[in-house]
Amino acid sequence: MQTQHRGALKNQKIETDKRPLRHIARFILIGLNTGTRAGAIASASPYRDEGRSYVDLEHGIFYRLAQGQTGTKKRQPPAPLPDRLLAHMRRWIRTDAIISHFVEFNGAAVKSVKTGFRSAVRLARLSTEQGKVTPHTLRHTAATWLMQRGADPWKSAGFLGMSVEVLLDTYGHHHPDFLRDAASAITSKPKQNTVSGVISGVDLAAYREKRRKA
Repeated sequence: MQTQHRGALKNQKIETDKRPLRHIARFILIGLNTGTRAGAIASASPYRDEGRSYVDLEHGIFYRLAQGQTGTKKRQPPAPLPDRLLAHMRRWIRTDAIISHFVEFNGAAVKSVKTGFRSAVRLARLSTEQGKVTPHTLRHTAATWLMQRGADPWKSAGFLGMSVEVLLDTYGHHHPDFLRDAASAITSKPKQNTVSGVISGVDLAAYREKRRKA
């Protein structure tokens, strides 16, 4: 919908064939299906070039670290693309939906999607009671989905480009096996020849010392 600024329909909103948020739709698809950071998605291209993160459509690999850049603490390892997302990306190339980047506005690459993303959030009337919905929310969602679906934490951390510790500390409670052993053990019979429910003074002192140094 666009507002007319002249003519008989001045100040009226009319339906057009323009889709100003289509690049945000592609951004969201890539973000949700790979958990990739916003900058790497914005620079993602099917063609190798300086400053671009490269998507190998033949082998289905997303090389998220831009060409010519050195790695930082924010890990951006290569990752395989889910089949459904790979099919979308191949279709975008086949139908000339993009020119040089997967996220483009008016045929040109974008440096940031913050403005368009805010518009999408507003139009979707997303609740912000639990916090702001931002491009980084897609990464949180991808990590949460992986845990909810019982994915292996070590493999999930590698796919997302974060440490296993961060993944488990932040999203581990979504995993169906989270604390499952403890829940089962609390109603099981105690093992023979063990001290049940008691921690030795030596163990307790060692535990406290470890926590103090942490």
